[in-house]
Amino acid sequence: MEFTLLTVIIISLVVAAISIILTIVFKNIIDKNSGEKAQKTAKEIIEDAKKSAESIKKEEILKAKEEILNDKTEADKEIKERRQEVQNQEKRLFQKEEGLDKKLDNIEVKEQAIFEKEQGLVEKEAKIDELHQKEIKELERISRLNINEAKDLLLEKLKDEVRIESANIVKEAYAKAKDDSTRVAKELVTTAIQKCAADHSSEVTVSTVTLPNDDMKGRIIGREGRNIKAIETLTGIDLIIDDTPEVIVLSSFDPLRREVARIAIEKLMQDGRIHPGKIEEMIEKAKEEVNETIKEEGERAIFETGLTGIHPDLSKLLGKLKYRTSYGQNVLNHSIEVAQLSGIMAGELGLDIKLAKRAGLLHDIGKALDHEMEGTHIQIGVDVLKKYNENDIVINAVEAHHGDVEPKSMIAVLVQAADAISASRPGARRETLETYIKRLTQLEGIANSFKGVEKSFAIQAGREIRIMVNPESISDSDMVLLSRDIVKRIESEMEYPGQIKVHIVRETRAIEYAK
Repeated sequence: MEFTLLTVIIISLVVAAISIILTIVFKNIIDKNSGEKAQKTAKEIIEDAKKSAESIKKEEILKAKEEILNDKTEADKEIKERRQEVQNQEKRLFQKEEGLDKKLDNIEVKEQAIFEKEQGLVEKEAKIDELHQKEIKELERISRLNINEAKDLLLEKLKDEVRIESANIVKEAYAKAKDDSTRVAKELVTTAIQKCAADHSSEVTVSTVTLPNDDMKGRIIGREGRNIKAIETLTGIDLIIDDTPEVIVLSSFDPLRREVARIAIEKLMQDGRIHPGKIEEMIEKAKEEVNETIKEEGERAIFETGLTGIHPDLSKLLGKLKYRTSYGQNVLNHSIEVAQLSGIMAGELGLDIKLAKRAGLLHDIGKALDHEMEGTHIQIGVDVLKKYNENDIVINAVEAHHGDVEPKSMIAVLVQAADAISASRPGARRETLETYIKRLTQLEGIANSFKGVEKSFAIQAGREIRIMVNPESISDSDMVLLSRDIVKRIESEMEYPGQIKVHIVRETRAIEYAK
C-alpha cells in the first residue's frame, strides 16, 4: 500500500516538472517568435499535458485504492482463519481439561479406597500381633521355656539333623559321582580307542636298498673303497655290504640320515656315474628331496586332522617328526593319533574339537628340535609355540602333557589321556631302542662339544664315532690330543658295553674353476 502511494506522488511530481519545463520552453518560443500562434500552441500543449497528468494521476490513485482493498480483504480473510484456528485449539484444550478433571476425580476416589483398605490392614495386623503374643505366652507357659530358649533348642536339634543328613547326602553323591565318572571315563576312552584304531610297527635302525645286480656292489665300494668311504663320511651312516644278493644295508640310529643316504644311492644307481664328486652332488639333491618330503608330511598331518591356521614353520617342524622316534614309535604318527583321540574325546564331552586336535597334534613339536637345542622337548615346544603366538590353551596342554605343570583346561587333561593311550597300545613303544638312541646321541654330543669339530656321526651301533674337524683350526698333531680328550670324556660320562673307536678325519680341499 505504501509503495502505491509513493508511486502516485512520484508520478505527480514528474507531471508537474514536465508542465513547468514545457511552460518554460514554450515561453521561450513565444518570446523568440513573439507570435500569437506560438502562444496559442503553447497553451494547448500545456492544457493537454495537464489533462494527461491528471488522467494518469486518477488512474494510479484508482489502482492504488484497488490494491489497498485487495490487501485488506486478504488480511481480513487470514485474520478470520486464524481466529477460527484459535477457537478450535481452545475447544480442544477445554475438552482435555475436562478429561483431566475426570481422571483426577477417579484417582482421588481410588486413593480414598486404598487408604481405607490400608487402615483395615493395619487393624488386622494389630489383631494378628495380639493373637501371636497370646500364643507365645501360652506356649511359654506350657513348655516352661521362654522364646529365646525355645529357639536355641530348636536350632540345635535342626543343626544336628541337617549335619547328619548333609553328610549322608554328600557321601552318597560322592560315591555316585565317582562310580558315574569312572564309568563315563571308561566309556569315553573305549569309544575313542575304537574310533581311532591304528596299526603300529616299531621303527628300526636299518634300511635296505635293492641293487639291480651284484656288480653294483663293487661300483658302490669303489677303487680302494673310496666311494663307500665318501658315502659314510658325508651321510654319517654305516653302509653294510655282505653276501646277501642284490641288497645293501644302511645302518644308523637317525632315520633322517638313513633316508638321505638311501635316496642318494638310488639316484647314483640311476645316473650310473659313481665317484666321490657325484656322490657329494647326489647327497645334496637327496637332502633337498627330504626337505620337500618334510614339508609335504607336515601338510599331510594338518590335512588328516582337519586343522587350519597353523603357521608354515610349525608345519615344517611337524614334517620333521616323520624322521623322529620315541621308544621306537614314529613321533609324527603318534602326534596324529593323539590329535584324533583328543578330538574324539572332546566331541563326547562337548568341548572345542578343533582346539583339542590342535593341542594333540602339537604336543610333541619340541622333539623336532630337541637334538639341535638344549632343553627338554616340552620346554622347546612351549618356546616355539609362544614364538608363533599359539593359543594359550594349546601351550598349556603341551606344557602339562607329562605332568610338569597343572592343566588349566579340560583339553590339557584330554591330551594327557590321549598321549598315554597312544603310547600304551601293544607294540607301540620299545624301551631298548630309545635307550640305544639316547646313548648314540650323547656320544655325538660329547664329540660336537669340542672346539674345531665340524660334525660327528655315531656308527657301528655306537661302537665307533667318526668326527670331521676343521683343518684350519685343528692340525695333524692336534688330532692326537683331541682324540685322547674325547676318549676321556666318553669314559667318564658314558656307560657302554665293549669299547668305542674314536675316528677323527681331517680333510683339506683346494677348489678352482677353469674359465
